[in-house]
Amino acid sequence: MSFGEAIRSGFQHYVSWQGRASRSEYWWWVLFVTLVTLPFNILYQVTVQSVIFSGTTDIMAIFNWAYFLLLIVALALFLPGLSMLIRRLHDTDRSGGWFWIAFVPFVGSIVLLVFMLLPSTPGPNRYDS
Repeated sequence: MSFGEAIRSGFQHYVSWQGRASRSEYWWWVLFVTLVTLPFNILYQVTVQSVIFSGTTDIMAIFNWAYFLLLIVALALFLPGLSMLIRRLHDTDRSGGWFWIAFVPFVGSIVLLVFMLLPSTPGPNRYDS
């Protein structure tokens, strides 16, 4: 699957918890999310550093317009990303409930990363649409 096809698929299956997402589809989506959020993240970090170096003690100055821009972008990409993650788990013949393992300290995110790196289940599996 190409980069454009993966993005299109991510938004077409915005909240579809059924079906499968190939390894290439998932990792193209991760690249897309990284490329989209990176400028907003940098912008927010620059504004936070300017607040810190200005010597202000107003903690609310950190929650400025750049923070809210980053928040809006992250929220817009959250559901399609979660859907893509669950469909990728389905592609490895695992239940979507395995995403909860990411909340186990230290090892959970490593286990989930390994699942995302595993090859697809060959042929049909129980999650095919």
